[in-house]
Amino acid sequence: MSGRPRDPHERPALHWRILIVSAGTVLVWLFVYHDALLGRDYDRPTHVARAILTTLLVVPLVVAARRLLDRRPWTGLGLPSLRTGWRHLLLGMACWLVPAALGFALCLGFGWVEISLRTSAADALRVAALLVVLVLLYEALPEELVFRGYLQRNLATRLPAWQAVIGQAVLFTLFGFLVGAATSADRLLLFFVFALLLGAFRVATGDIWAGIGFHLAFQTVAQLFGDVGAVFDVVGADVLGLVALGGVPFALGWMAMERLHRDRLNWQALEPDPIR
Repeated sequence: MSGRPRDPHERPALHWRILIVSAGTVLVWLFVYHDALLGRDYDRPTHVARAILTTLLVVPLVVAARRLLDRRPWTGLGLPSLRTGWRHLLLGMACWLVPAALGFALCLGFGWVEISLRTSAADALRVAALLVVLVLLYEALPEELVFRGYLQRNLATRLPAWQAVIGQAVLFTLFGFLVGAATSADRLLLFFVFALLLGAFRVATGDIWAGIGFHLAFQTVAQLFGDVGAVFDVVGADVLGLVALGGVPFALGWMAMERLHRDRLNWQALEPDPIR
C-alpha cells in the first residue's frame, strides 16, 4: 500500500518557521555576546570579533531556513545584489542623515546640547569609518535580513502588509528584550518604533536595502557619539538622542520615503511567495 508522494515544496506551518528562526536568532546573539572566549567587557578587538561572528552565523541561518523550511528561492527575501540595491541603500542612509543633521543643528543652536572632541579629528574619522563596517556586520545587515527580510516576508504571505510590519516589530522588540538590549520602557519603545519604520521601508521599496542604509546610518552615528565611539564628550546626551538621533530623522525620514514611493505603497497587499 503506497502513501501519497511527498511534495518536495511542502513546508512546516508558518508559526513553526517563525518560531524556529526567531529562536535561532536570539541564540546567535546570546552566544556572540556571552561567549566566554570573547568575554563581556567591551574593547575594539572584541567588537570586531563579535561583528564578524554575527554575520558569519546569521547569514547561513537565514540561507538554511529559506532552503530547508521555506523551500523557496532566496530572491523572496528582498535582498538583491548590491549592484541592484545600492540606490535604495544610499536613499535609506540619506533619509536618516539629512534630517539628523537638522536635528543636530537644532540641538546645538538652541544650546540644548554641547559636544566637544576628545581626540583629533583624524582619529574621529578613523573610528567613524571602522564603526560603519562594524555596524553593518553586527547590526544592520543581520538584523534586517532576519526581521525585515525573512520574518516580515513570511508574515506578509498570510497577512496584509500593515499587519506583517507590526508582527515583525513585535518580534524585533521581543528579540531586543531577550538578548538584553532593550530592558527598559524607553528602549522597548525605541526598538518597536524603529522596527515599524524599517518594516514600512520594506513595504515602500520592495526590498531591505533602504532599511539597511537607515539602520547603518542611525547606529553608526549613535555609537560614534556614545560610549562605543569614545571620541566625543556630550552634555545633554538624552536630548541629543531624542531629537537629533531619533525624533527628527525618524519622522522626516519616513515622510521622505513615503512621498518618494507613495504610488507603490499598499498596506492591504499580500506578498505571494512563488516556488520559482
